[in-house]
Amino acid sequence: MQIKKNTLFLKSNAMIMKHFSFLLFFVFGVSFSQVYVSNNSFIYNRASLVYVTGNVELNGANSNFYLRNEGQLLQGTTGTSTNRGLGKLSVFQEGSSDNFDYNYWCSPVGNSSVAIGNENFGITMLNRPTTVTASTPATIIAGYDGSTTNSSLEISRFWIWKYLSSNVYDPGGAGWISVQDNPTLAAGQGFTMKGTSGSDNTNVGEATVNNPGGAQRYDFRGKPNDGNITVGVDLNKQTLTGNPYPSALHVNAFLLDPANTAFDRIAYYWEHDKTVNSHYLAQYRGGYGTYSPISLVSNGLYVPATYDSYNPDGTLNTTGASSGLVIERKYAPIGQGFMVRGNSLGTVTLRNSHRDYYRESGALSQFERVNATTTNSDDDGIVTTGPINSVSHIRLNTIINNQFTRQVALAFLPEATMGVDPGIDAKSPDDNLPNDSYFSLNNEKYVIQGIDFSVEKRLRFGFKVTGNTAFKISLVDVVNFDPNQPVYVYDAQTNLYHNLKLSDFDVNLAEGVYNDRFEITFKDAALGNNEVLENNLVVVQNNNNQLLSISNPNAVEIKSAGLYDIAGKLVLQKTDLASKQNYELSTSSLSEGVYIVKLFGADGQNMSQKIIVERID
Repeated sequence: MQIKKNTLFLKSNAMIMKHFSFLLFFVFGVSFSQVYVSNNSFIYNRASLVYVTGNVELNGANSNFYLRNEGQLLQGTTGTSTNRGLGKLSVFQEGSSDNFDYNYWCSPVGNSSVAIGNENFGITMLNRPTTVTASTPATIIAGYDGSTTNSSLEISRFWIWKYLSSNVYDPGGAGWISVQDNPTLAAGQGFTMKGTSGSDNTNVGEATVNNPGGAQRYDFRGKPNDGNITVGVDLNKQTLTGNPYPSALHVNAFLLDPANTAFDRIAYYWEHDKTVNSHYLAQYRGGYGTYSPISLVSNGLYVPATYDSYNPDGTLNTTGASSGLVIERKYAPIGQGFMVRGNSLGTVTLRNSHRDYYRESGALSQFERVNATTTNSDDDGIVTTGPINSVSHIRLNTIINNQFTRQVALAFLPEATMGVDPGIDAKSPDDNLPNDSYFSLNNEKYVIQGIDFSVEKRLRFGFKVTGNTAFKISLVDVVNFDPNQPVYVYDAQTNLYHNLKLSDFDVNLAEGVYNDRFEITFKDAALGNNEVLENNLVVVQNNNNQLLSISNPNAVEIKSAGLYDIAGKLVLQKTDLASKQNYELSTSSLSEGVYIVKLFGADGQNMSQKIIVERID
């Protein structure tokens, strides 16, 4: 968004001002470089943008600045904040969790005082809205369960933690620092907070009531954060940060800022399974979704969390489920927290130039939103989703032991290389999963990889296995990419290519790490002059006689024949068929269903054909 420098835009249809300072009294749509609000005065911004080139001074204890109905404040400061004053900016934000679930937050305000610049935040600065401008302070409790009614808001201080430069999740580890209700959260430091049980039907003029159930509205009141905000990071460690401003944050601009070299330019978002109502760690279901910005103008790529559950000692067990959410993350709404991973010991900086006026009700910004896109199915049943400006990509789901799903995405970008491209290739957020699948880059696990597409490209696809484990790979999304392009899983051990456009790929693996055995490819290298087989062989399923017949009148050499079920499992195989003119294979032991016949000839030739096995009474 381009905004004229040294300009303050005040929209009269969205702004009400009472006893405003002499600088702006009765003046709208005129350029000003700063805002001064005297005591017992206020600015009220409804559903619009206020842009201030310089600082905001809420001078007196009763100087107020209200942002309502997605109204936002942007500032043009190019260095550190010079905001000041005893008054308060008030901005609403709704969580998406009940008393058992976490949201990750980053406050847009800090303590109000005559001191210049950003100040620390604590949950005592959270309030329950009672009218369009009035609020009452939340009650901070020592118990585990926050709650809300039509006249109260209780927040549990036990679940307020920050996370500074440590290994991701790390339950009970040194990275998690208990904050409780202490005002020790510096600007840009994210924090966890569980939500509330109950509901609050108070209507304060927003799109919904205060809490229709599991979505508590909080009134953040304090000095508005502004200017450069630095966040510490460390090599291969996570830090909880987020959007620290009372406006949307252009996440791509932050992650791809050329000056921010100390992290890997990927954001990780916590997702919590809201069907599990427990405070016990062993019953938690949650995980991190991964956002790759790709480029400044791109909508980016997000792959959802793989839900894990945890044993009492903090180790992972092997049950869980994928969230299935596809969330647009280009613009972080006010209050949104997320993790970043450092690639060195240093700092990264959030700047006003990363801010933008983007309303949370838009398609590209919300705490949690299932992707609102067009959905179509091609002839093979593979779903094609996404607006036309989405990144060209495919998504693969790996179902692990029929328990949980790991999703990965492969982006097709002309600027991408086969190496690690910061801001495109995204490491897995879950280093300690007992069983996992991933793209293997430099023997590290990645859940998003970008390449410049060519049918000749071959991508290592790895598995981590604890004990004997069943994996099922399916192609679930083809977005802005040739829907007719085959996508194969190649198994170097069997030297076979499996076309995911035809069926899922099933494999059972013993304990170990498999980074060199499997590849994702776009060309079956065994395909040679396949017309020889296709023009000379006739495959027929005779259900009356329960026989698979292969007619070979020209006596073409056939090395082997394989029959696969629709899940890709080999159920029947014959070798050394030589050059007979007719072959018959009994299908009497097979269940009814669709199968794939694959025939292998000389010089790497092969052909596939679907058949249907039925029982004829």
